[in-house]
Amino acid sequence: MATEQGRLHQLVAVAGAVIAAAVLMLAFTSCGGGGSDESKEIKLKGVAAVNKFLAGYPQTAAVIGDPQAPVETVEYADLQCVACKRYAEHSLRPVLETQVKQGSTRIDFRFMVTVGEESNPAGAAAYAASLQGRGWNFIEIFYRNQGKANSGYAADDDFLEAIAEAAGVKDLDKWNTDRANSTEWVEENTEEGHNEGFRRAPSFTVRGPKLNEELESVGTSPSTKALEEAIEGAH
Repeated sequence: MATEQGRLHQLVAVAGAVIAAAVLMLAFTSCGGGGSDESKEIKLKGVAAVNKFLAGYPQTAAVIGDPQAPVETVEYADLQCVACKRYAEHSLRPVLETQVKQGSTRIDFRFMVTVGEESNPAGAAAYAASLQGRGWNFIEIFYRNQGKANSGYAADDDFLEAIAEAAGVKDLDKWNTDRANSTEWVEENTEEGHNEGFRRAPSFTVRGPKLNEELESVGTSPSTKALEEAIEGAH
């Protein structure tokens, strides 16, 4: 009888140990151990190159360049837009390197939604970064890490915060508050672009002394030469 009771106690002890181990394993998995997606770091491309290139340019809100430059160039673009990404990397860069750097023009970025609803929170996040002087850094880093349109990434808080940190936004609490209050501003930008006759991006207007400060449309995806000539013609 005593032997059977001893065996029973052993079986109970073994069963208890197995249950305890299973509970520990479940807790470890639930908290992010063992390869949870939450532990994955968001790796961004092009951060150092973007921040180095933009280091010498003044930024005031969403405007890059001398705020007193005689010509105002306005770009209407969507951060999810593939054409906008390509334009920024190839066609717009020479304008930044010459006419913006020389003080002939400044470029005001307007967040016109053309791709989908997820472009609104992305634009609001970029505008919030611009309120700390890092808007164009945010935009350019976002472009270099652009994902599939309307796949969820452009409205993902972790992704947007990683872009903000990489862009050099210092006060993330303020940035979070500002972006929550900026979606209406993006909607107003979109409506403004539509009122200018634009439905696709990137689209441009210029305004300057030779135009009597009247707006002139440069159109959608103009060549670098066309945009440079429009700026020169407004000077």
